[in-house]
Amino acid sequence: MTVSSQQEDSQQKEETPVEPAPGRAGLDRLILVGGLVVAVLAAFLSGVLELFLTPLRWGDLTTIWRGDAIGSGNGPLLGLSILLAVVGNYAIAWFAVSTTGGRRWALGPPWALWTLMMLLAAGVRTNEGDYLLAGNDWIGLAMILAGSLTFAVYSYRMILQKLPPR
Repeated sequence: MTVSSQQEDSQQKEETPVEPAPGRAGLDRLILVGGLVVAVLAAFLSGVLELFLTPLRWGDLTTIWRGDAIGSGNGPLLGLSILLAVVGNYAIAWFAVSTTGGRRWALGPPWALWTLMMLLAAGVRTNEGDYLLAGNDWIGLAMILAGSLTFAVYSYRMILQKLPPR
């Protein structure tokens, strides 16, 4: 056997798809759906938390322990919601793709839900006439931009990667 025939044999072995065991197909489907549901729920919960933390100020770190509302303290705004959006959305994107066996489409539902939540929060008034994210709130606008770009960058990096064998 020559070196080239050995290489061809190893390439054929790598390209041959491995069929899952008959009982394992149902378990794989359950893991896929469960991972997607958990990723969507995580996107929803992280979006709500980030919306609540948008008006957080430096003085709130002491006033919230007295029972005051977030945003009632003094001091500069903290960009904690921006940091949470970037780190949380990257983790959600990784989780969605990795629990679904590397399926790239799994990134779409959490990304769409998070982005729609943020756009609705910025454009819809409450019953009292308030916006959840005002147009002059630079933290909120930067959070929307950074959080959505995090999903976009993760998606772009997946596009540049070679598809894993199945």
